[in-house]
Amino acid sequence: MLRASRLLKQGAGALARTSRLATTAIHQQQQQQQQRSSLLTNTTRQYSSYQRGPDNSEKETIVKLLYNIGSKKEVEQYLRHFSSVESQKFAVIKVGGAVISDDLATLASALTFLNRVGLYPIVVHGAGPQLNKRLEAANIEARYEDGIRITDGRTLAIAREVFASENRKLVEALERLGTRARPITGGVFVADYLNKEKYDLVGKITRINREVVESSIRAGCLPILTSLAETPEGQILNVNADIAAGELARVLEPLKIVFLNEKNGLYHGTTGKRIETIHLDEEYEGLLKEPWVRYGTKLKLKEIKELLDTLPRSSSVAIISAEHLHKELFTHSGAGTLIMRGHRLFGKRDLAEIDSDRLRDLLVQFDPAVASGATSVASYCQQLTEMAKSGAGEYWIYGDEPYQVAAVVIRRPNQGGVSVLDKFVASRAAVLGNITDNAWKLIIRDHPQLVWTVPRTDDNLSWHFERADGSWAVGDDIMFWHGVDDWKLVSDLIARKTSASSSTSAGSLAGSPPSAGVRAYSTMARRQPASVFSGPSAGAQRRTYSSNSSSSTGSKGAPLRVGLIGARGFTGRELIKLIDGHPRFELAFVSSRELAGKPVPGYFKTQLNHVNLSASDVGEIAKAGRDRVDVWILALPNGVAAPFVSAIDSATAQLAIAEQPVVVDLSADYRFDVTGQWVYGLPELHRKNLLQNNTGRISNPGCYATGSQLGIAPLLPYMDATRLPSVFGVSGYSGAGTKPSPKNNPEFVRDNLIPYSLVNHIHEREVGHSLTRITKPSYPFNSKNPLKVQFTPHVAPFFQGIALTLHVPLRMSMSSKDMADVFAEFYRGERLVHVTQAAPLVKDNAERHYAVVGGFAVPPSLAAENGLPLGSDSSSGGVVGSVALAERRAVVNVTLDNLLKGAATQAVQNMNIALGLDEYMGIPLVEEPVMSLD
Repeated sequence: MLRASRLLKQGAGALARTSRLATTAIHQQQQQQQQRSSLLTNTTRQYSSYQRGPDNSEKETIVKLLYNIGSKKEVEQYLRHFSSVESQKFAVIKVGGAVISDDLATLASALTFLNRVGLYPIVVHGAGPQLNKRLEAANIEARYEDGIRITDGRTLAIAREVFASENRKLVEALERLGTRARPITGGVFVADYLNKEKYDLVGKITRINREVVESSIRAGCLPILTSLAETPEGQILNVNADIAAGELARVLEPLKIVFLNEKNGLYHGTTGKRIETIHLDEEYEGLLKEPWVRYGTKLKLKEIKELLDTLPRSSSVAIISAEHLHKELFTHSGAGTLIMRGHRLFGKRDLAEIDSDRLRDLLVQFDPAVASGATSVASYCQQLTEMAKSGAGEYWIYGDEPYQVAAVVIRRPNQGGVSVLDKFVASRAAVLGNITDNAWKLIIRDHPQLVWTVPRTDDNLSWHFERADGSWAVGDDIMFWHGVDDWKLVSDLIARKTSASSSTSAGSLAGSPPSAGVRAYSTMARRQPASVFSGPSAGAQRRTYSSNSSSSTGSKGAPLRVGLIGARGFTGRELIKLIDGHPRFELAFVSSRELAGKPVPGYFKTQLNHVNLSASDVGEIAKAGRDRVDVWILALPNGVAAPFVSAIDSATAQLAIAEQPVVVDLSADYRFDVTGQWVYGLPELHRKNLLQNNTGRISNPGCYATGSQLGIAPLLPYMDATRLPSVFGVSGYSGAGTKPSPKNNPEFVRDNLIPYSLVNHIHEREVGHSLTRITKPSYPFNSKNPLKVQFTPHVAPFFQGIALTLHVPLRMSMSSKDMADVFAEFYRGERLVHVTQAAPLVKDNAERHYAVVGGFAVPPSLAAENGLPLGSDSSSGGVVGSVALAERRAVVNVTLDNLLKGAATQAVQNMNIALGLDEYMGIPLVEEPVMSLD
């Protein structure tokens, strides 16, 4: 039976249920809080300097309620997005006076909802209708000029009373729901006269005192502002609330600027339908030409464009009602009107007309077919070109200017005029910015009859269901169609898809190219599980993160020769084992001064003896480029690699890049490189740089540094910029090398724990330096505020393995479940990083090639444990100061083998990537880590 899927039509009912449930939950929390403390309801408010995060159980309840209006993935994705910036940069919300007078309870519930999940919107409200009523009662005529209220002394006096009254109403409504709020009726906006002769006491804002707002948030209170301003001399001036909210946004640069109105958005003057999204770069000029865009609507659009033009592209404006605020903020579909700058979209019929490099980067990162190695970008593009040349079909490529989204549509002569959406990939920024919706509109404009197929396991099925007129489950896939009304044509499409699925592992309506019929609407920049595709290249060898069609991609092909300098150490021995088991690598030279002339133990591919190569010897060999050695591994002590690197560079300077050997340095000599010649080789965090590297120079991270970064990186958006993370590290004595010392003497370390390099360990500097390089400007730590860590290493009486316990200060409350979810999402698809709830152990991880991150914990709230109010002073037993700060931290455990993922295994990962192979080729993999604790 044909199933026409309209799942999201149920959203309105779910939203209504959510609002009712939310109100009930909030009132229940209110009663509990009133029993614990009367501070929330006393008429005398006490403001604390300690920002109270939401109770974890309460937060989880509210987040689960949000799942009623959107998928869990959507809600959590937006929540992480909003929580990734400083609290004052989440949202500025402008509230019209009519909303306060007519919908105060809904407004208070909506704001409480946001605060319960740890967000702090800044509210700027007007009071126009209320002021007009008061002026009418006082027999004062409301006068306007150019849409601006003329404000004389009598009008201003009444306006101050009205603003204070409405501000108090909103604050009290919030606090009745247990949400702390601070009334701010002045001190924020500094202004000069707009035109005293024309408008009298009306201001033009010249400066924002942001400290008043930020102090409120630090105290754990929602700032509730009126739009009244003062001159530097203290004269009160009236300012339109829309303008005040916009000026505040220009200073704070929030992710969202929200204008609440009772209409729930902007409406098309001809069709009467609500406008869901407006991308100004693409649509603004056309909108202004519409006959219905006049007067207030035109002015509003111009003001919004002027505002967004001054803000980062990540900022957007939402026009929404209070009732639907949560759906607008936490779902892809939204509920009101979302306005953003966006980017211009394009639709091209020829690959030569697009930026192939940027398209390649997007597909490599976000298309599972390419990421899994089932196909490469080059082969896919070649098949598109051949299809068009042969007359077997047409193709269209859609995207936006920065290549955050791309789609490929194919139409073949034998498909009844129906087009196939063959690829649709989008970055996380494109999804959060609704660019995908704009691209969809362009696609269906050009292709009114469209069909596409998505795996049942796709995380974004709701997005597809919402845009489809019908769907049909076929094997492991779901086929969707849009604009296809002819039953016979639909039946033919289903029959064709069913037939294709029964004969191949993943059928394709479009036939060739190979990935047709398997959609890639993915928002993850992580590796996706491997997929198998039909078509002529289905039997091609796997290839991961490589688009170089000339590279040999599978286990078959000419051997790739490796030169290993420094084979005597423990890491060198592990490298020899890995290369011996690698299907493509073979050793060409193994250099060791002490072992020269002796057979290489553990290598069985050929009979090979150690040699003693000097830097000049290596240079002579390197002159032949990759004809003799494809990749050199420098497994040398710190400070020794430079002569070998210099010799290779000099010998190969005249060779083409593709002929120059890759160099992987395992020392710390080039981990701090700022010339751009060396790429830092921690693939899970720097994969994009490794893929784009054209120098062939890779600096392998340190063992402690690898584990520390894996434990800190997912938390970078949530860290407290005023406090440093600390790392307590314990390594087996193999980490002290083979040169005799007390730290690698088994007798000395027996029943012992030896601390060393208590400050300024090189890995301490490496962790801060390398993590800073992957931060974003919006993160608490970034290039302008580099991250530093406190690291203390120890040697223990076991041979190999590392255990790390990390304490990471947070700027917001976070539960252990929150942490686990953040890490699981961050490392989703990574084959050499496993995330577990239990704390990992060294003995489980030793001699294994992966790292394990787990044991997520946060300190319990001392105030909550004792039933005390947060923020009360020390005399009353509350939690303040350093104790409160200590509660806002995350504790994470990381284990890894210092010789494998901390050195040799990671080097093989980097070699694979650099040579265009599957990243994990030759590395033993497991689906689940060994765990003694559960």
